Amino acid sequence: MTRAERRELQEKQRAAKKEKEAAAPAGDGAGGKGKAKAGASSAKATTSQNAQPSGTPSKDAGRDAPGSQDPDGPRGQRIFSHFGSQKPPSSGKTPSSDPIHPAVIRLGLQFSEFKIVGANARCIATLTALRNVIQDYSTPANTTLSRHLEKHLGPQITHLVSARPMAVTMGNAIRQLKKYISECDIDLPDKDAKDLLCDKIDTYIRDRIVLADQVIVENAVKKINDGDTVLTYARSSAVQKILLGAHGEGKNISVVVVDSRPLLEGKNLLSVLTNAGIPCTYMLLPSLGSYLSSHSGNISSVLLGAHSIHADGAVFSRSGTALVAMMARTHTIPVLVACETYKFSEAVVLDGFTKNELGDLSVFPPYPSVIPNSKLLRERSPNSKLELFNPLYDLTSAKDITAVVTEVGIIPASSISLIPLALGR
Repeated sequence: MTRAERRELQEKQRAAKKEKEAAAPAGDGAGGKGKAKAGASSAKATTSQNAQPSGTPSKDAGRDAPGSQDPDGPRGQRIFSHFGSQKPPSSGKTPSSDPIHPAVIRLGLQFSEFKIVGANARCIATLTALRNVIQDYSTPANTTLSRHLEKHLGPQITHLVSARPMAVTMGNAIRQLKKYISECDIDLPDKDAKDLLCDKIDTYIRDRIVLADQVIVENAVKKINDGDTVLTYARSSAVQKILLGAHGEGKNISVVVVDSRPLLEGKNLLSVLTNAGIPCTYMLLPSLGSYLSSHSGNISSVLLGAHSIHADGAVFSRSGTALVAMMARTHTIPVLVACETYKFSEAVVLDGFTKNELGDLSVFPPYPSVIPNSKLLRERSPNSKLELFNPLYDLTSAKDITAVVTEVGIIPASSISLIPLALGR
């Protein structure tokens, strides 16, 4: 039988089936049973939907049209549904028997309200809170600290992640802490073991963050000459220390601070630099293109910070960093990234849409300043086409980065994968 004959036969069978269904009585036979089943299943679905708790999202919530969503709640497009976001902190109760430590509850509130921002600040705050948890920890009977403490820290870490998605720096530090716990001698008294772990936490903060920043400042200041104009974006603690270090050595430098919403972190950097006596120029990101078109010859280098750096040399940083780096490369301006090695991640991220975080509009300054965010959210009707998004990070390609300044030296972006080898791992 040829293909055309088979197709003709299938069409005849479909037509016969439709005629048979149309001729069947509505109330009896197989058709009646099928309708009864359909009615029962729809009634069961309605009952299950009504019985569902109000705080639990339904399975079809993501399939609803934008107009059917709650105008006061998050209304993200489906393409952004996988982005991490801030959630209201829990009450401190967990399904397990271990309660949440007060220091962790307080830190979760600070994370969710963006009172602590920045990769280094969040990592130090997390380790400090976990150190308090360890100091107040008591090993239950019939177990050992090295085996039970890690289980005890699990709900504490989960609480912090529920308040705001975990940073790469926090993940690396927590993995190192768990390694320290597993290496504890089971014969060591609990007090000595806890003191040892607290000392190791302090050593990690000192060596991997504080001293690393000092070495990065020394390496980066050598690349800044007297009379240079340095362009930077948003605010990085490492970049701030570098600029203050260059000014402290008597170098006559000026700084161009580029900023953008939603955090407007550049204002804090601008305040610090001007109070130190450094001449500064402040602008928002949309005006950078026209500024570089007329002043690119005056910019000596671009100095950026990093949230994390990946094995392929790409830098994950504050949203807008990629645009600044691309425009600088277009105008042949060298781009330096200040990044501690503990921010290294062996994962490879392809773009800023694979992994990101959405900022909560309610905790950011309103724009324009005369219209508060609460009014924008309240006046947004269910049928409104306006969608408000604040992606916090983007990915800067390695080709747009001239070099990365670390505590182990100044490394080309293409050689970032050698960082574990440089650290002896």
